[in-house]
Amino acid sequence: PKDPNDEKDVMLEIRAGTGGDEANIWAKDLLEIYTKYAKTQGWTLSPMEESDSTFIYQVQGNSVYSKLKYEAGVHRVQRVPATETQGRIHTSTATVAIMPEVDEVTVQIDPKDITMTMARSSGAGGQNVNKVESAVDLMHLPTGIRVFCQQERSQLKNKEIAMQLLRAKLYDIQLQEQQAELYKQRKDQVGTGSRSEKIRTYNWKDGRCSDHRLVKNFPLSSFLSGDIDAIIQECIFKDQQALLNAMAEEDA
Repeated sequence: PKDPNDEKDVMLEIRAGTGGDEANIWAKDLLEIYTKYAKTQGWTLSPMEESDSTFIYQVQGNSVYSKLKYEAGVHRVQRVPATETQGRIHTSTATVAIMPEVDEVTVQIDPKDITMTMARSSGAGGQNVNKVESAVDLMHLPTGIRVFCQQERSQLKNKEIAMQLLRAKLYDIQLQEQQAELYKQRKDQVGTGSRSEKIRTYNWKDGRCSDHRLVKNFPLSSFLSGDIDAIIQECIFKDQQALLNAMAEEDA
């Protein structure tokens, strides 16, 4: 059984969760790990929005969603932060969202539903950055979703990226609702697909990466080097088995 979104490119969103500065560092670590993994798959990553605590990247390539969708959820890390002088282990989290990219036809947005303000870009980027109002701040009124984009020097390009991101976020809300409905029917699928679901714990002291959906440990060193295909393949296999079981039950 195939997921209709499997072939799609995605928006990868990594947000720092609980744990202060250490959570920000962990979110950046995850971005580096996914960047390494993307290289092994021949995918390209392009930044859409970046701050200390949030990273949103477009991931393009062959069947990106079919693999990365299993990374959605809460990633919990247990380690001694570099800033910790007493050697105490801290627990921090980061939330990963994987949103399939969709076109204007799939998700139609009424212009009356959005407010758009222009702002001056901030941060590095030379002379152009602060003189021209090229940053775009979009607000989708029905959902309260806000998208800020200042990656490009042109306002038009930033508006395009912001709309693309907004469409992906709105489609993702629809998907989450569908998945929640499906999950009620199928208790044995791999995870709920919910943002709040804790999918993995990474324990530095024991050098292990525990996947809670598979109830299985993997070497932490492999994960950190971007070698995560083994985990993803097991998730795919378990998910396929669950879908086949569900279909067999429906036919019975």
